[in-house]
Amino acid sequence: MATASVAFKSREDHRKQIELEEARKAGLAPAEVDEDGKEINPHIPQYMSSAPWYLNSEKPSLKHQRKWKSDPNYTKSWYDRGAKVFHAEKYRKGACANCGAMTHDAKSCMERPRKMGAKWTNINIAPDEKIETFELDYDGKRDRWNGYDTSSYARVVERYEARDDARRKFNKEQQLKKLEEKNNNNDSGGGGDSDGEDEDDDLRIDEAKVDESKQMDFAKVEKRVRTTGGGSTGTVRNLRIREDTAKYLLNLDVNSAHYDPKTRSMREDPLPDADPNDKFYGGDNQYRNSGQALEFKELNIHAWEAFDKGQDIHMQAAPSQAELLYKNYIVIKDKLKSRTKETIMEKYGNAAAEEELPRELLLGQSEREIEYDRAGRIIKGQETALPRSKYEEDVYINNHTSVWGSWWKDHQWGYKCCKQVIRNSYCTGAAGIEAAEAASDLMKANIARKEASEDTQTPVEGKRLATWGTDLPDDLVLDEDLLAEALKKEDQRKREEKDERKRKYNVKWNDEVTAEDMEAYRMKRVHHDDPMKDFLH
Repeated sequence: MATASVAFKSREDHRKQIELEEARKAGLAPAEVDEDGKEINPHIPQYMSSAPWYLNSEKPSLKHQRKWKSDPNYTKSWYDRGAKVFHAEKYRKGACANCGAMTHDAKSCMERPRKMGAKWTNINIAPDEKIETFELDYDGKRDRWNGYDTSSYARVVERYEARDDARRKFNKEQQLKKLEEKNNNNDSGGGGDSDGEDEDDDLRIDEAKVDESKQMDFAKVEKRVRTTGGGSTGTVRNLRIREDTAKYLLNLDVNSAHYDPKTRSMREDPLPDADPNDKFYGGDNQYRNSGQALEFKELNIHAWEAFDKGQDIHMQAAPSQAELLYKNYIVIKDKLKSRTKETIMEKYGNAAAEEELPRELLLGQSEREIEYDRAGRIIKGQETALPRSKYEEDVYINNHTSVWGSWWKDHQWGYKCCKQVIRNSYCTGAAGIEAAEAASDLMKANIARKEASEDTQTPVEGKRLATWGTDLPDDLVLDEDLLAEALKKEDQRKREEKDERKRKYNVKWNDEVTAEDMEAYRMKRVHHDDPMKDFLH
């Protein structure tokens, strides 16, 4: 079964090999033996028993499944801390310029920088440190307690023993004080038996309080926090009391909230009709839509939207960056909102911040008489206030006494005070109105004089010639032979326009156009607006 490197076998050899393996599995043939003479289990699968090709194993063996690589020279020892090797008396070349040790340079020196280094003073030369190198195995590199000095734990034991001694001494002093008080009370007389019993009970209570701190951590569980075989440990308090009912047992109705045992989640409320004040658990959705879960959801949404808009942000790859960007976004959004609010208040004012009128004026009375009609409209006593717009009204500029648009003439707006139609012009007053009327009267008189002086002349009808682009006269007589010849020439000209190869090399040009040529051109011309043009020619 445990074969060596795979070699080519014939069909017969392969069949015999299969029969031998089946006989070994059935116990009819002896098991295969490896190099060391050990039997190989025939039920081992082939992918485990076959050796890799690069090992070049010639005999069946299972060495490739064992640890066949030799271990390096690993060690379990640790650095000898604080050990010194040699203490020189003079400075040596290449040593530390500050302390004079050969095992490090001045940049790595851990001594206090001297005012004058050992290189120049040649005194107080520091001894050389012991330099060691170890080759640790996998567990040795990850051993937290490697190199720990167990004798240093004696200080911790001493500290706790000192605390216990101080506690016992304090308790003994308290007991002695209470005994003295008890004796004094007995000497003074009176029923001190009941008081003594009460004080004994107080002593027992005090002794119980001393050890109360030992019982405080009954609900704590020591757990490794994010460690793989090592690292820091943290104390995690077990918040679940075993007397609490599991959430899947709150409502045993089959049609109640669904419980997923794989994720241990129940999203809906198992008891929707119960009193909210009495419910301890209201479903996972209640926690997902409240508290920090809602903030985390908004953070995720912000990261997705920022990534869609082109920012390099990812919630799972860089959560700290995403949270910082979200905080900056909230701050900038609040600033922009407050700036917009201030701008609106500056423009339109803040009615809520204005001073309220005194109650005497709000509920006050006056002697002013106002008369109303049956419909409730004011007849007299108070003029109806005209509505005002948000724009400035009754602002007169450039010496005008009326606003622009107070005058209309000939489809033009103007100023009523000077009757000018040019906006932002300077007001000319009554003199400008008189000058404008005089200029208008003079222009009308000139137009009337020009119309009276013009002589109407009848146009002379000229003889219409038959030229290019004009119609032929009605009395023109065309020669039929010349017209047929002109039509042939026009067809030939159009064929030459379509295919220039049919045009001859020597071309004779004649610019004399006869009436027959003109008629032939007109007859052969394509009328683009004619609906029957596709059926012509």
